[in-house]
Amino acid sequence: MKGLIGKKLGMTRLFLGDGSAVPVTVILAGPNRVTQIKTLEKDGYAAIQVGFGAKKHPLRPEEGHASKSGFKGAFKVLKEFPLEDGDSLSVGQDIDITLFKPGESLKVTGRSKGRGFAGVMKRHGFGGGRKTHGCLTPRSGGSIGSAADPSRVLPGKKMAGHYGAAQVTVKNLKVVDVRPEYGVLLLKGPVPGPNGGIVILQKN
Repeated sequence: MKGLIGKKLGMTRLFLGDGSAVPVTVILAGPNRVTQIKTLEKDGYAAIQVGFGAKKHPLRPEEGHASKSGFKGAFKVLKEFPLEDGDSLSVGQDIDITLFKPGESLKVTGRSKGRGFAGVMKRHGFGGGRKTHGCLTPRSGGSIGSAADPSRVLPGKKMAGHYGAAQVTVKNLKVVDVRPEYGVLLLKGPVPGPNGGIVILQKN
């Protein structure tokens, strides 16, 4: 197994033995229940499907799929991970955070915070216009087009629009500590998404 599904709980700091303070993100990782094993002969590729969390209002087909692994109800999130040589997993088996070790580097994928319709200063970091001498548009993006040639706005122009709520992947996040008694993982630095957001943890 190369990964797990988890939930971001929030950020805090951890004091190490040398007295240094390290900012860490606390992630509730697992347990993940094995719901399906896909094989090369039947599905055309080798992978393992795991489920995490309980869905509040499940559908009947979802309940039927989860019942094959001995889970009552339906899973909130289902995710597939590549099946590696030597993996001996079975449907209904639970995988916990002991999969990871302190000092390892992980790749974390989450959905960033949605910020709605944002202007150019918030979305792209524009400096804005002058704020004195009667300027009525200090946060405007300014001129966006050319003259008669090319007589249009070029594609990719940085303008106001929908910002956030996109899939973001951060690589090389170090595992500072693993605490199986609480089921949490401490990663150095920030992780994309709000508190309570679903994240995918994978080994680099």
